[in-house]
Amino acid sequence: MKGKVVVITGGSSGIGKALAEVFGRNGSQVVITGRDIDALHRAAQHLSNLGITVLPIQADVTIPADNERMAQTTIEHFGKIDILINNAGISMRALFEEVDLQVVKKVMDINFYGALYATKACLPSIIANKGSVVGISSIAGYRGLPGRTGYSASKFALQGFLEVLRTEMIPKGVHVLTACPGFTASNIRMRSLTKDGTPQGESPRDESKMMSAEECAEHIYRAVVKRKKILILTTVGKLTVFFNKWFPGWMDTVVLKYMAREANAPLKG
Repeated sequence: MKGKVVVITGGSSGIGKALAEVFGRNGSQVVITGRDIDALHRAAQHLSNLGITVLPIQADVTIPADNERMAQTTIEHFGKIDILINNAGISMRALFEEVDLQVVKKVMDINFYGALYATKACLPSIIANKGSVVGISSIAGYRGLPGRTGYSASKFALQGFLEVLRTEMIPKGVHVLTACPGFTASNIRMRSLTKDGTPQGESPRDESKMMSAEECAEHIYRAVVKRKKILILTTVGKLTVFFNKWFPGWMDTVVLKYMAREANAPLKG
């Protein structure tokens, strides 16, 4: 990855920031994007202090023009784009019968359409360099999670898009990775939207028992180096994908009971 130009959407915190660190430590030039300019500059300063070459770009993945400007600015600054990591994302927690559908739309706009817009803008340079497109999906992209309508739907859609892109890019020599972390310690659950669109403000799960963002980023980095197609993380994640494929009816009950154990869960098992 030495000398590679890596664009990471949502790169100011969590898995995105950890990815910027691991790619930067291995010699990549890193571009991080985000909507919060202060958080973006704090992350850039942190990366610079580690000796990493970083370019922060304020951009909203849900706006096509922002993505086009991001790609253009990156190419003007570094001359190319080798790798795009579609990391920007948001979650939600509410029963479908209770949720305001604008919440679902917001989640889809960021998690799904944001990845489409960013990929569309960066793809010509990635094709020219036979680089990589990475989508940070989730186990929720394999197994629908009750109380996570918008999140699961967005990740299923993202995985369908990445599968199509991976197939279409075979003749172009472009690598496409679908990375599916399990529950990972990050701020996504604190910013998760409730049924009326307000952030829930705290995690309903014990973050200390989860895979760290740094460990998750290391796995994704190695998968990019090896040009893997699919990466499923954590033992629980791998078991969930396996059992859901072969025993979907049984898994409905298992997943319901598992998710109902969350603090202040909107559903009961």
